[in-house]
Amino acid sequence: MWPYHPDLLATPVPRYTSFPTAAEFGDIDPAAYRTALESVDGDVSLYVHIPFCEKICFYCGCHTGAVGRRSRLESYLAALHSEIETVAALLPAGTRIGRVAFGGGSPNAIAPGDFTRLVEALTLRFAISDPVMSIELDPRTMSPEWADTIAASGIERASLGVQTFAPHCQAAIGRIQSEDLILRTTDWLRAAGVTSLNFDLMYGLPGQTREDLLDSLQRTRVLGADRIALFGYAHVPHIVPRQRVIDASDMPGQAERFAMAKLGFSFLCTHGYTPVGFDHFARPGGDPLAEAALGGTLHRNFQGFTDDDAPNVIGLGASAISSFPTLLAQNEKNSGRYRMMASQGRLAAVRGIARTNDDRRRARIIESLLCSGVAAVPQPLLSQVGDSLEPFLERNLASLSGDHVAITGEGLPYPRTIAALFDPYRGVSKRRFSSAV
Repeated sequence: MWPYHPDLLATPVPRYTSFPTAAEFGDIDPAAYRTALESVDGDVSLYVHIPFCEKICFYCGCHTGAVGRRSRLESYLAALHSEIETVAALLPAGTRIGRVAFGGGSPNAIAPGDFTRLVEALTLRFAISDPVMSIELDPRTMSPEWADTIAASGIERASLGVQTFAPHCQAAIGRIQSEDLILRTTDWLRAAGVTSLNFDLMYGLPGQTREDLLDSLQRTRVLGADRIALFGYAHVPHIVPRQRVIDASDMPGQAERFAMAKLGFSFLCTHGYTPVGFDHFARPGGDPLAEAALGGTLHRNFQGFTDDDAPNVIGLGASAISSFPTLLAQNEKNSGRYRMMASQGRLAAVRGIARTNDDRRRARIIESLLCSGVAAVPQPLLSQVGDSLEPFLERNLASLSGDHVAITGEGLPYPRTIAALFDPYRGVSKRRFSSAV
């Protein structure tokens, strides 16, 4: 049973894919990023950002734009190749690259041949051997040629932007795609050797009902998705101007969003999926994400919940974020300025934040709460948040045993809100976030 406490959900909070969050980023000295690269210790995961889509959806908060002119795309890819050379040359000899993730935008907005050359450049420059590779895909621009490219590249994990199967909801958010299109893409990917397939789904969409959500969940299950990310739509037009096209008056209110989240959780947990955190689900019996959740080895980074335990993530491409134990660094967001910097052999990281010892301590607490539902909290910090934590303890949404804070079964919808209690930046940040549910 999920008790609904609107007062505890009233304040928007971050999704905490990093700590500190990107809201706290400011200008950084490029030398700090160079030093982080040169002194990397431990495994590294790569994230490659392709900020282009064939079609732009109204709801999308990603840093992306329409493909447009071919010359613009070629210029970006040339700059990306230059950045790959620059960054790879700075890493210590013998650095192990265990994972490569391609995101966007839509990586399949570029030509299959361009993608193949990109994989070859990464493999050569970073001396990559047998990595775990994943890719985000737009079903609307999938093709047999792209499926062949995925097979040849050895990609075994893919994520499809499905969002909803309801036609009226698709029209409201500018993402019209038939079930046949999703089925065809799924079949292509399975034949290409993709063994872990994720569907991104959303609730809280304009005009969406619980019946619409349940129908999308049922269709997703039948299509055999190995993983499901079930997000509440974040309507933040003050941050994402394209969302102004969406009629906010037709969106479910907070109480209905809560009911949808509850419905989704209940349905998936009773239809063969293991909950991974609050809003991710995976099929047990082989999927690495489900195994990590069940085995207590789950982590969280800019891609969300993950079984990746690499202490370093290097982001390549415009707006991509790199994460090191003592530094978070984000590349130039503007595609034109990024192209200029990267093509000149300069490091493109311009924003970020140095992570203090206190930041790292709080980051571990927040990650532990979100990933395993329990965290050890030093007594001085526990004293600081005591008053704020009390309402959650009183309503049995959290428990306190010694220095351990745990989220109870009834508190499952409140992990981000509870985690935010340990975020000192929330008291000074002027940025608004999305709904907690």
